[in-house]
Amino acid sequence: MRLHSEIFIVPLVLCAMVAGCSNLRGPRVWCETGPAVPELSLFDQTMRDFMVSRNVSASALAVTYNGSLVFARGYSWTREGSPATEPDALFRIASLSKPVTSAAVLKLVEDGELRLDEKVVDVLQFGCPDGQHPDPNLQEVTILHLLQHLGGWDRDEAFDPMFQDKRISRTLGVPQPISQADIITFMNGQPLQYKPGTKYAYSNYGYCLLGRVIERKSGVAYDDYVKKEVLWPLGITGMKLGHSKLEDRMPGEVTYESKRGSAYGSFNLENMDSHGGWLASAPELARFAAAFDEPRDCPVLSAESIAKMFSLPETIAPDKYKRGDGYYACGWSVRDFGSGRRNTWHNGSLPGTYTFMARWSSGVNCVVLFNKRGDGFSEIDPLLSKAVKSVTVWPEHDLFSEMLRTQESLAGDCN
Repeated sequence: MRLHSEIFIVPLVLCAMVAGCSNLRGPRVWCETGPAVPELSLFDQTMRDFMVSRNVSASALAVTYNGSLVFARGYSWTREGSPATEPDALFRIASLSKPVTSAAVLKLVEDGELRLDEKVVDVLQFGCPDGQHPDPNLQEVTILHLLQHLGGWDRDEAFDPMFQDKRISRTLGVPQPISQADIITFMNGQPLQYKPGTKYAYSNYGYCLLGRVIERKSGVAYDDYVKKEVLWPLGITGMKLGHSKLEDRMPGEVTYESKRGSAYGSFNLENMDSHGGWLASAPELARFAAAFDEPRDCPVLSAESIAKMFSLPETIAPDKYKRGDGYYACGWSVRDFGSGRRNTWHNGSLPGTYTFMARWSSGVNCVVLFNKRGDGFSEIDPLLSKAVKSVTVWPEHDLFSEMLRTQESLAGDCN
C-alpha cells in the first residue's frame, strides 16, 4: 500500500559535499513513504542525515508510544526510478531474531513443555565426529545458559560455527550446504572455552541449539511454532524465514548492499533461523516489542515469564547489581533502573544488514532496519534516543491496523 511519499532530487554537486557520497556517479533521490507525522519530523531528519552520510539506500523506522504505532516510515536514498522502500518492507533482521526465539522458549516453559534448568543434552541427542569426544562440561549446559549466552562457547577465543560451513563440511566429509545437524555434530567434538554458567560470551550457536530445542519439544518446525505461539497472537502475519540467495528474495523484501556481494551466498541464512534468520518489517517488530509493555495484558507470555525474560543472569548476584548497569538477560540486553523501569534492546548485523530494536522505560519503542552495515552504525541508538527525548506531545493515532502485513504490499518507485 502506497501511503505517502515525499521526493527530492539531490544534485551530484550536493552529494559531493556530504560525507559518504563521494562514490556516487549520478543524482540520487531522497524518498520518504508512509504517513507523514509533522510533530515527529525530527525522526525523518535523523534518518535522512544518517543514511545520506553513510550512503545507505534503504531503511525503515517504526516507533510506538504506550503500545500504539505512532510513526512508520520507509526511506530510500537511491537513483531515480528505483523501487521506493515502503514502511512495511521486509528486511533481514539478523540477531533481532534472538528475542523472538527467547519468547518462544519461554512459551514452552510456561506451558510445561520445557524447564529452564533442563540439560540441553537431555533434549538434543546428536553424534560426534569420528575419533572425537564431547567436552565433559557439555553435560552441564542448561536451557537458561543458552538464553543468557552462558553456555561456555566463546567465538572470540575460538570461532563462530555458524559461519564455518567449509570447515565443517571438510571435517565431517559431507557435502555443502551443510545442515544444522551437521553443525551440532561438529561442535560436539569441540571444547568449550568456559565452564557453563560462569561467564557471558555471545553465542549464535547457543541460539541455534534453542531452535532445535523448540522443534524437539513442540514436534513442529521452528518457524511454525514461533508463528503460531508468538507472532500470530500479536497480529503479526508477515514475518518469515529468509534465504541466502538473491534469486530467492521474498516479495516485498529489500535488496542488500555489501562489499563484494557478500550479502548473498557467502553464508547460510537458512541455518541461522533461530539466531539470525527472520525477515520482518519495522512495524511488525515494533508490535512484538510493544507486547511486553504491559506484562499483565501480553497475549503471548504471562507477567511472570516476562519478568524472567528481563531478569538478571545467574552470573550477577542481585545484591551486587548496580542499577543502570547493562546485562544480557534472555534474548535482550537490559538496563534496570528499579521500580519496574528498565530499558531493553538488541541489535543485529550481517553482511548487508544492520538492525536495532529498543524499548525505553518512557513507554517508547523504536525499530530501525537498514539494508547495509558499516562502521558507526551503532550511533543510530543515541540519535534515536535524542529524537525521542525531544518529543513533548505524542500523537494519539495508532497505525498498526494499516501497517501490519495482511497481504504482500506493492512498492512504488522513487521518481
